[in-house]
Amino acid sequence: MLITRVVSLFLWGLSLFASGCSNYATATLSPGADLSAVKTFYVVHQPRDTHNLHHLIRDRLVKDGHTATAGPELERSSYQANSVVTYVDRWVWDITLYLLELTVTLRDPNNDFPLAVGNSYHTSLTRKSPEEMVDEVITNIFNAAKQTSKQGSP
Repeated sequence: MLITRVVSLFLWGLSLFASGCSNYATATLSPGADLSAVKTFYVVHQPRDTHNLHHLIRDRLVKDGHTATAGPELERSSYQANSVVTYVDRWVWDITLYLLELTVTLRDPNNDFPLAVGNSYHTSLTRKSPEEMVDEVITNIFNAAKQTSKQGSP
């Protein structure tokens, strides 16, 4: 009985340690999505975002040579862009406040259909700055697009 408790306690502690070290970054494209045709982006500011992630995303897209603007959510027909960018940010407190998870979605402005989704998740031990998380997500989205276009070419 005591051995079972000790082993259970050890495994519980090990799972806590392992979960504290987890991180991942993913990106997926919708079938048929062609990001090479997307040249202009509009990043929608999430009203609860007080960290200006919409500016970081816009600036990262501009750095890559795209035309990007940012602002409040508009009526669907009002976007002057090939893609509307939305995001969900999740912040947590662990000694300091940090960005735990960022999900960025590139959408078709005509019907709100998701063209691509990128996600970055870093716990306290592997935390990254908001700029690094934005960079990771945007890089992964466009790398996935390149991989998809290579697979589709003869």
